[in-house]
Parts: sequence; structure tokens; C-alpha cells
Amino acid sequence: MSKIRFQQSISLDGYSAGPDQSEEYPLGTGGEELHEWMFGLEVWLKAHGREGGEVNASTPVVEELESGYGARVMGRNMFGPIGGGDWGDGSWKGWWGDNPPYHTPVFVLTHHPRDPVEMEGGTTFHFVTDGIESAIERAQEAAGDEDVLIAGGANTIQQALVAGLVDEFLLSVAPRLLGDGERPLDGVGAELELEQVEGIAAPGVTHLKYRVMK
Repeated sequence: MSKIRFQQSISLDGYSAGPDQSEEYPLGTGGEELHEWMFGLEVWLKAHGREGGEVNASTPVVEELESGYGARVMGRNMFGPIGGGDWGDGSWKGWWGDNPPYHTPVFVLTHHPRDPVEMEGGTTFHFVTDGIESAIERAQEAAGDEDVLIAGGANTIQQALVAGLVDEFLLSVAPRLLGDGERPLDGVGAELELEQVEGIAAPGVTHLKYRVMK
């Protein structure tokens, strides 16, 4: 049975993005450092058309993240641009260039309607104005028997958790302290019951997988 999942790289104090997000620094001050554990991996470099890299305990984690998903959901802030608002001349098509790394339908939560945007490599961005439940439902229909990945950001993950829509999630905890920014578990509530499924120690990161008890 397909699942609704998310993965976030977070700091030791729970932030997935730092303060002062901008077009130059979309993850805010210090936010990109939370992903350093991934950038040197062979599997990550290969997915971005580059050679070399290492294989370590994070390799199967990234391989799992790169497969098994038939659709994604993300928030407007993750799609960009920073600050939101209407779509203007429609030239903004995300942070990722002409060939985004998703290669699936992506459902973007927004307050501003927009026609779907087809990109290279099989990625199409669909814009959903009627809430997280609708975005998840549409993503499930598009994914078929495959899983749906909530790509981020923090507020979208919070909405999905509060609505009881998440089945499983992975936190990749980097040895960093950001002190401010966005935390995906803020405001979720103590009633959320979790079962730890897996813990993997790897260079520069610890991966913790949880199942949401329903």
C-alpha cells in the first residue's frame, strides 16, 4: 500500500532552514550546511550528472529517497520565489532550472491560481489552492501504487502532520545549531504518537525514521 512520507535534514535544535531566507540563500543562513552529508555521495553526484563521490552508510538512505515516489507535494515557499504573492508574468518556474530533480508530478500549495507548468524530465508543477488535504489527494491519484513524498517546506509538513496525513518520516540530523529559522515539528502537538523504525549513524549525520501511529 502506498504511503505519505517526508524527509528533512535538520539541525540539532530542530531547524530545517535558517533565518534570512532569500533568492540567493533559499535555505537561509546556515541551512545548506544541513545537507553537506549528502553532497559528496556517489549516488547524489550521479543523480546530478557528475562522477566520483563516496559510498557510506547514507548511500542506501539516499537511494530510497530517490526512488519509489510517484508524486510530490511542496509548499509555495519551497517552490518560490521568497515572499510569495501573485505569479506576475509567470516567468518563475522554481529554483531548479529547466530540468528539476523531481521527474514526477509536483503539487504546490498556494493561494494564487496558476496553470500547470511542464518542465523537462517528466516534472510538471500543479498549483493547488484548496489546502493540504486536496494536494495530498491529487498527489495520491497521480502516484497510483507508488508513495507520495512531501518535499517541504516546514509549514507544509506541519499542516500534513496536524491533519493526520503522514504515515512515515525520516529526519536526517546534522551536527549543526542554527538558533533560528523554520522547524518542521513546531506546533504539531504532543498527541502525535510515533514509533521509531530505524536509526542509522553515518558520517556527518544521523538518520532517524519514524512511523506515525494511527
